[in-house]
Amino acid sequence: MESPSSKQCPFNRSAPSDTARARTAGTWPPGPWAGLTGRRLLAEMSRDLPGALAAWQAEYGDLVHLRLWHEHEIVVTDPALARELLVTHPDALVRWERGVRIFSQVHGQSVLTTEGETWRARRQALSPDFSPKAVQRLTQTIVDATSQAFAQWPAEAGDWPIESALTLLAMDVILRMVFSSCLGEDVHVAEQAIRVIGAATNAEFFSAVSLPDWMPWKRTKRRALNSLKGLIERHLQGRLGLARDAWPDDLLSRLLRLREDGAALSLQDVRDECMTSFLAGHETTAAALGWWAWCMASNPAAQRHAREEVQHVLRGDTPTIEALPSLEYVGHTIKESLRLYPAVPVLFSRRAQGVVQLGDWTFPARTLFVVPVNVIHRDSRWYTDPEAFQPERFATGAPEIPRGAYMPFGAGARVCLGQHLAMTEMTIIAAMLLQRFELSVPSGSTPPRAVLNVTLRPDEPMLLRVAPVGAAVA
Repeated sequence: MESPSSKQCPFNRSAPSDTARARTAGTWPPGPWAGLTGRRLLAEMSRDLPGALAAWQAEYGDLVHLRLWHEHEIVVTDPALARELLVTHPDALVRWERGVRIFSQVHGQSVLTTEGETWRARRQALSPDFSPKAVQRLTQTIVDATSQAFAQWPAEAGDWPIESALTLLAMDVILRMVFSSCLGEDVHVAEQAIRVIGAATNAEFFSAVSLPDWMPWKRTKRRALNSLKGLIERHLQGRLGLARDAWPDDLLSRLLRLREDGAALSLQDVRDECMTSFLAGHETTAAALGWWAWCMASNPAAQRHAREEVQHVLRGDTPTIEALPSLEYVGHTIKESLRLYPAVPVLFSRRAQGVVQLGDWTFPARTLFVVPVNVIHRDSRWYTDPEAFQPERFATGAPEIPRGAYMPFGAGARVCLGQHLAMTEMTIIAAMLLQRFELSVPSGSTPPRAVLNVTLRPDEPMLLRVAPVGAAVA
């Protein structure tokens, strides 16, 4: 691999320019000048992390060195190197410790935050609940929740808070899967609490230090977190109050059975896994569906094509697991919206536990690595006209996408556990929406600006014009 840029790392200005010598121990790939502490870079990243990483890739190449305080971080935007990092070196990497500590304030010691044997055992225990066979059993649950939600949508054309509505729907689906429960009166409290915690978590990633949540100015975050913990606890205590043979068939019951049958799970572990399943299980899906709705509204020809396919395949019926493979173009629209707006645009940073060889570079232990999926997804080397919404990229016979150039669910050992469930859920909801409603961009609206708030969301609540199919949209 050739060096991505002839510019020298600002911390090694005296290093020789010869490529071979520039890759010896103690030197780094090129990157932006960090000053004495790297605070300027952190400030840029805190304002717009995906945008900052994209700008640095454009200037310095596919391996960018960032000096942040005492840390060395490498931004990896070459698809082959990203896959090499995530797939070839899983045992040589752990998740960024401070990021894990911040997430653990919300998720505890769940499959999201644990490492090593604890993580392997937890992931193995949870995997059957996200297998294709398990997802097949959940199809009717998704259909029922979607039908009930769409019955509350506008009966006449009007502007509709589509992002919030789809978030509530995704939340309802996951509540049924985890707790066999439907949305209650406190759902809007939960929705607001999740936004507060997301904003607070994202801000802490870029602060100089992480202070404990009992600090007086963190009162809003504490209240939000207590609201979510209270939701989990009510469901847990309600389940424990039932006889075991009366437990419904959901994730909470299966976790409790694993615990009673001798698995190394405490009640706190059950709480933590339920919190992660609830938050991660609906937040990423909701974010992805919101951006899919925007792509449909702003690309009416693609929306018509997708609706015609739904009408042809389903003929007015609700989706079944058997029908989903025939909804090919609907699937292409979802994949293309995930390319443009990956729910997790920047993968969790990884720490090298030992020396890591990546391409022609050798990086020392404790180097941090970050993979900005959004940058790879919008690179003109891998996608023609990368800013355009073109679902046909994923059609049979389309030019092959290089391995590693499409990673909306990550890659390697830490690939998203619920990716099959997420794609099934999004396809069902998308098909049922297209059966019932036409989406368009309200007059005078401007494209939403994507911001990172743990997941990728619009900077302002998204409104779309929603009209029942066949009604006037204008």
